[in-house]
Amino acid sequence: MSLVEGLDPELVSQPLASRMRPRDLSEFVGQEELVGEGRLLRQMIENDRIPSMILWGPPGVGKTTLANVIANATKAEFVNFSAVTSGIKEIKEIMARAEEGRRLGGRTVLFVDEIHRFNKAQQDAFLPYVEQGSIILIGATTENPSFEVNSALLSRCKVFVLKGLAEDDLVTLLRRAVVDERGFGRLGVQVSDEALKKIAIFSNGDARNALGTLETAVANADFSSGKPTITEDVLASCISRKALMYDKTGEEHYNIISALHKSMRNSDPDAAVYWLARMLEGGEDPLYIARRCIRFASEDVGLADPNALLLATTVWDACHNLGVPECNVHLTQIVVYLALAPKSNAMEKAYIRAARDAQTRMAEPVPLQIRNAPTRLMRELDYGKGYTYAHDTDEKIARMSCLPGSLEGRRYYEPSGLGAEARMKARLKAVRDWREGRTETPPFSSPAYGGPAQPKA
Repeated sequence: MSLVEGLDPELVSQPLASRMRPRDLSEFVGQEELVGEGRLLRQMIENDRIPSMILWGPPGVGKTTLANVIANATKAEFVNFSAVTSGIKEIKEIMARAEEGRRLGGRTVLFVDEIHRFNKAQQDAFLPYVEQGSIILIGATTENPSFEVNSALLSRCKVFVLKGLAEDDLVTLLRRAVVDERGFGRLGVQVSDEALKKIAIFSNGDARNALGTLETAVANADFSSGKPTITEDVLASCISRKALMYDKTGEEHYNIISALHKSMRNSDPDAAVYWLARMLEGGEDPLYIARRCIRFASEDVGLADPNALLLATTVWDACHNLGVPECNVHLTQIVVYLALAPKSNAMEKAYIRAARDAQTRMAEPVPLQIRNAPTRLMRELDYGKGYTYAHDTDEKIARMSCLPGSLEGRRYYEPSGLGAEARMKARLKAVRDWREGRTETPPFSSPAYGGPAQPKA
């Protein structure tokens, strides 16, 4: 039996996802927050009172489908426009027709697919026509409009966020494609609910991907029973590797590295390893992850565990020398280690405090006592005068100040007291107490530095 037998020849030439595209809201699946009964966007569409809008979401979640539903529902002229194939000239021609239509009392709805592909000048060309009401603009984008759509244009559009479809939504679409005459309804395709669930999971919330996978499975179906049957073997050949949604240069890249970083900071190794796997399986450069771990080792662990930085830099070397997939286990090791390490952000806070003073206060000269004096003139100008060489003192420390006068007494490094930083905190207190005259016990003789314990009073 031929797969095209009994099907409309015009439909056969189209991909399944195109044939099964919903024609109205009653066929639309998913995005209940937007188009469910009584929801804002649904009311706008049903009342034909839509504003200019941006539809933002990952591929295959219904952005173009919603535009088509609006096209079928509106009494306005609907113009479909592609940012991939069109330029300024085509924009101006459409805008001129839309303006003429407005003067005659008509409305024009302009759908721009992949609006993020337009540059600033091209996006600016829409602005005056949106402002004066010549067009109702519907832009669709997979990229964050905050970064990819001009702020002036964005401020005149309502942004609707579409999410990846749930597993049940995808199964509903797949089952419809199996029984609907626009799909495979006339073929009697045999497929289990379990197989449809596997396709849904494999498709990662992408309806186009799900329908494309189903179409491939039907094309390779087993006909031994007389009807096309999607067996386990057929299905396995079609979903051998999951297509993870991951753009190494786009927003998802930053979302997932943020998730990895915050999972480690929150001492959650299970979540951290999961996000690590999402990045690596999506094709991320392991050296990028290793660099972020090196940063984390000082920013979020610091002296609470000095070994964290040593291990992180060692893992970077391993990634550089081995590459993927061999280095995956090394990255897992450092991610788990960092997640379970005691945490301290004292290093970052110390630098931020010092940088703020460097930027907002007068740039005072280096105190004379800690300047080098390699020439006679510099010595005559008192460079180095009053400097105490710490190693020449019995205490191995001097009470000499090393900060500019206006910053005397400023505190930048404040240890957290966790892990190994507890020792740093005790040592720093001993140094500050001695330097500021609160004790006569030399700091390096104190218990904080391994000296004898002081007798109790």
